[in-house]
Amino acid sequence: MRTTRKRAQSGEQGTADGLGTYREVIGLTGPLLPVVSFPARLPTATIQFGSVLLVARTSGSLAAAGLTGGALAVGQVVCGPLVGRLADRHGQRAVVLVFSLANALAIAGLVAGALMGLATPFLALLGACAGATVPQIGPMARARLVALARRAGARDATVGAALSFESTLDEISFVLGPALVGLAAVTAHPAYALGGAAVLVATCGTGFALHRTAAATRPGTEGQAPAERRAPAERRAPAKRRSGSASTAPAPARTPLAVNSLRAALALQGAMFGACQAGITALTERLGQPDQAGLVYAAMGVMSAIAGLCMAAVPARVGLTTRWRAATAAACALSLPLLWTDTLPALYATVTVLGVAYAPHLITVFGLTERVVPPTRLAEAMALATSALVGGQALAVAVTGRLAESHGPAAAFGAASLAAALACLIALTARPES
Repeated sequence: MRTTRKRAQSGEQGTADGLGTYREVIGLTGPLLPVVSFPARLPTATIQFGSVLLVARTSGSLAAAGLTGGALAVGQVVCGPLVGRLADRHGQRAVVLVFSLANALAIAGLVAGALMGLATPFLALLGACAGATVPQIGPMARARLVALARRAGARDATVGAALSFESTLDEISFVLGPALVGLAAVTAHPAYALGGAAVLVATCGTGFALHRTAAATRPGTEGQAPAERRAPAERRAPAKRRSGSASTAPAPARTPLAVNSLRAALALQGAMFGACQAGITALTERLGQPDQAGLVYAAMGVMSAIAGLCMAAVPARVGLTTRWRAATAAACALSLPLLWTDTLPALYATVTVLGVAYAPHLITVFGLTERVVPPTRLAEAMALATSALVGGQALAVAVTGRLAESHGPAAAFGAASLAAALACLIALTARPES
């Protein structure tokens, strides 16, 4: 009885600590920043799917739609790290402001071009511009929250909760965004969804850029963080750099090679999710219920968001590397039942349970990235990590979509399990914190 009571009290204490940690996160930013940053990241979740539906509707060509959507993804993957690097060098305020307005214009141009019936190469070019100008609100928000937490001398648990909070907002946006596009396509026209995305990125992106917390990302402010909390790469800097004269300019901080294993794991996570998308689409079509595909995605996204929020309650004694390995192992094991799933109820159940591993892996890898890279390269590192995730997903959707058409849904689900197994292998062999 006494043991049971202690366990119950421990569980209640963990829940209270988790909620208190989230209160600390909101205290760092104020309540307005999440209210602005959440709608500002919705356009990123909207334009990929929306561009495909828009061009398919206006041109009647699935090939043109796929080319436009692919060009958009390539633009985002290639230019995302550049946006992060510019933010590290010049601060987020100016960079996010410029790219938010440019992205709004690019999205509006894509809508106008599609409605005017422009040729496919021009639509692909406009799609690439829309992807290249994405202001990277998610990665910027992560970098900003981490900078605020480190400047305030916050606990590592608070930094972890900040990453959990931001990843949950991303999850919700990537569930809600495509749903809004689908609703607009069914009730009116995909152009309305993309037009709304342009308005949101112009207004809320501007609000995010001008928010007072953007000052935390100005070059030079990262030095206000306590020395013992800086990234390992910075702690291992040669002594002469730390003790050099004030007139000697410090050498640019380099990103350690250990971060490449984290990016590879994120690319494989994106590949797993993309392959699952292809398999889910193929299976629902085979079952004669293609409209259920979006709801299945949503079920996985909702479960993933819940699991992400619960990460704040994980005890601090469970290290990030241990969490990384556990999340990848869980994703690999939980993806295997998809190979034998052939009914809609079983698909809902299996995919929903699989969502438990998605956000925890994402949050943990972002946390490890924050530990490994120098503070002066944080925004770029977060953007590169997001590009790896998006790139892996886009490539997997293209490859496994054809695989599912030729060999059935199980082939796509098999590719998802393979990607999860490779991610687990990387997590078991890599030592990013060493």
